[in-house]
Amino acid sequence: MRATPVWLFAGLLLAAPRPAGAEANKSMPEEAVVVAQLPVDGMNRHYVGNRPPLQPSPLIKLPVAAVQPRGWLRRQLELEADGFTGHLEELSRFLRKEGNAWLSPEGKGHSGWEEVPYWLRGFANLGYVLGEKRIIDEAQQWIEAIIASQRADGYFGPRDNLTRIQGTPDVWPNMIALATLQSYYEYSGDRRVIELMRRYFRWQLQLPDSHFLLPFWQQQRASDNLLSVYWLYNQTGERWLLELGTKIFRNMARWDRDIASWHGVNITQCFRAPAIYYLQSHRPEHLQASVRNYAKVMTMYGQMPGGMFAADENCRPGYTDPRQAAETCSMAEFMRSHEIMLSITGDPVWADRCEDVAFNSLPAAFTSDLRALHYLTAANQAVCDAADHSPGVQNRGPMFLFDPYKHRCCQHNSGFAWPYFAQHLWMATLDEGLAAVLYAPSSVRATVADGTTVTIDTETRYPFDGVVQCTVRPEKPVAFPIYLRVPGWCDGASVTVNGDRKLTGVQGGRFIRLSRTWRPGDTIELTLPMRVRVHTWRRNKNAVSVYRGPLAFSLRIEERYVRAGGSERWPAWEVHPASPWNYALVLAKDDPAGSFQVVRRPWPEDDQPFDLAGVPIELRATGKRVPEWQLDRHGLVAPLQPSPVWTEQPGETIRLVPMGAARLRITAFPVAGSGPDAHRWRPPER
Repeated sequence: MRATPVWLFAGLLLAAPRPAGAEANKSMPEEAVVVAQLPVDGMNRHYVGNRPPLQPSPLIKLPVAAVQPRGWLRRQLELEADGFTGHLEELSRFLRKEGNAWLSPEGKGHSGWEEVPYWLRGFANLGYVLGEKRIIDEAQQWIEAIIASQRADGYFGPRDNLTRIQGTPDVWPNMIALATLQSYYEYSGDRRVIELMRRYFRWQLQLPDSHFLLPFWQQQRASDNLLSVYWLYNQTGERWLLELGTKIFRNMARWDRDIASWHGVNITQCFRAPAIYYLQSHRPEHLQASVRNYAKVMTMYGQMPGGMFAADENCRPGYTDPRQAAETCSMAEFMRSHEIMLSITGDPVWADRCEDVAFNSLPAAFTSDLRALHYLTAANQAVCDAADHSPGVQNRGPMFLFDPYKHRCCQHNSGFAWPYFAQHLWMATLDEGLAAVLYAPSSVRATVADGTTVTIDTETRYPFDGVVQCTVRPEKPVAFPIYLRVPGWCDGASVTVNGDRKLTGVQGGRFIRLSRTWRPGDTIELTLPMRVRVHTWRRNKNAVSVYRGPLAFSLRIEERYVRAGGSERWPAWEVHPASPWNYALVLAKDDPAGSFQVVRRPWPEDDQPFDLAGVPIELRATGKRVPEWQLDRHGLVAPLQPSPVWTEQPGETIRLVPMGAARLRITAFPVAGSGPDAHRWRPPER
């Protein structure tokens, strides 16, 4: 029988009967093996799957509230709920309820484009993941209005969008709204969502191609529309939806041919587009096109730490230095794309890439209380002020200022990053097991094997520590496999079950499969040794970055906060350096990684490790000042020059902290030298 796994955003339990005899509950021999790939055959009976002829996917997203975050991850979500995302209606003119087009049954009024659905996607999912009644109830008002806005012909939402592009529909805002409705359906089972989507997609199918997905944003981002079409097809099995899938691919931007747009958010959101259509086309070149898109962008513009690339607003030839930045909403969209690619391929490299962004770039884009954000975050960023730094960065205006009132798209769109990350910690597999694909403290409740419910509690301080402890609590003894991802950076993982060592020396980029009959209270301990690594950016002046586990480390720059507007309740902040930042690293030639001392610090009492005052781990190293390396005439860290760099300054002990905890940072360092191969540093233009 052809495998029919779930699509990434399906996740509702099927009402299929449990098999007679419960054969899956018989005892099975214990097995601990390393697997290069997850199963791609079989059928998971417990979660809605890709119906034929869609291509099977080896990982299945669980329902929206199946994974409960704990520890530091829950703290991020709580801070988000208490911060500007959870109170954005107080701050954003686009969310003003009076006369809002998204709240009008006739779809008439103000703010009818992307801002409301951007915010609602993150806001609603935040409420569902936290179980926060205030947020759930508030989100429900907007969801009810969206459902009530549907016309007899199937269109829903603000009416101005029907003629926005040359007199033809702009369906981009509705693509975001559909993602919110799908999460709501996972949470509630409200069948009105299915009916709304069915009628809406009938409306899309009858539109002539000449009126469908005209440039620019909707054409670029149409794979979001395609995701929702496949989601509904997996729910209903109506084959006309695949006809619509073909129509969308025919009219969307051709990311299968090359990079269709060098806009940063478009890249992060749309490089995955051909891989999504691969589910229907079955053509390997479509899957490979997404892999190629990612590799091309990162090779040209991603030669820097943090998992992002030099886009500012758009990638520009010659602007590849780590002082170039990424939009905050690019981070959220990149994480989502990696989660989707992980589901489609089962390749753990996409989980590595998601964690790289989540642990390094994303936290640095916000104040540590999550009450303000800025538009642009760079790997090398020595000041965050209200100045206009263009054209050094492309955008004009106070793009570095931490401000809860500004940065329009990022202000509304960044809120879904942590809730979606939490939902993807554990995923279901085709052999009716579970896979730990991202690591953070959590508790997952899911259905496995013959229909037995199992809870797995995960205790860990990953990514700051490499020990992951899981306690398995099935409602009765049950045989099923548990898969544990071994990150690509890891060299020599080990795992024990109930204290018995099962495997050692497991290399990264694979999964460990533990197959056995699990009983209440069984324990798993996965150890991921975290060694210091030094990466040289050969394509970026031979600068180096320092890693331990999934964390990139930045120079600790003391931060001086200066109030710069906002309001008493919601202040805006500039952050200025209160200590030198222009250091080159001194590295031992034979053992660069041995140049660093790991220093552990107490875990923060408030469970917020992405704060400079509370970082639980530091690296100590030797650095030498490079006096000629200063801010340039744009107020930016001057571009790197080739390493090694000549400096006659004395060596000093410097401290490095996790990049995500540093609102000011140098994360791509020059290397100090004094021999004949060392380069003299040219002062920046003033």
